[in-house]
Amino acid sequence: MAKKATAAKAAEVKATAAIAAEAEVKEEAKAVEAVVEAAPVKEAPKKTATKKPAAKKADAKKSAEKKTAEKKPAEKKTSTRKTAPKTNLFIQYQGAELSYADLIERAKADAGVDAPKTINLYVKPEDNMVYYVVDEKVGGFVIA
Repeated sequence: MAKKATAAKAAEVKATAAIAAEAEVKEEAKAVEAVVEAAPVKEAPKKTATKKPAAKKADAKKSAEKKTAEKKPAEKKTSTRKTAPKTNLFIQYQGAELSYADLIERAKADAGVDAPKTINLYVKPEDNMVYYVVDEKVGGFVIA
């Protein structure tokens, strides 16, 4: 009797395994069908006699297919560039005040250069002078 019970269990296990294998095969077939259906199908261009209505129908079908195709939205790139804040520099010494912009303009005018590539300023309030190097032209002027 034990052999019959064991044989019955073995047959039941085999049947269950067969059903599970069949279910897996069906799932794989469905997955393959889904991939095949999702893949774009390119049809060979049809040669038609100069019938414009047929061409319009084909264009309508193509535009309908394009609309139904899923498109991923373009990713927005965020700019991480930081802009420098606008700064002003003022030098105050013995009751006089000089601004950075005024010193730059005076150095450019004194050097005779309208659009310099480099400007270096050296302010010496104790001598009441500003020395500059504008595009390798060296000079200076009195703070007034």
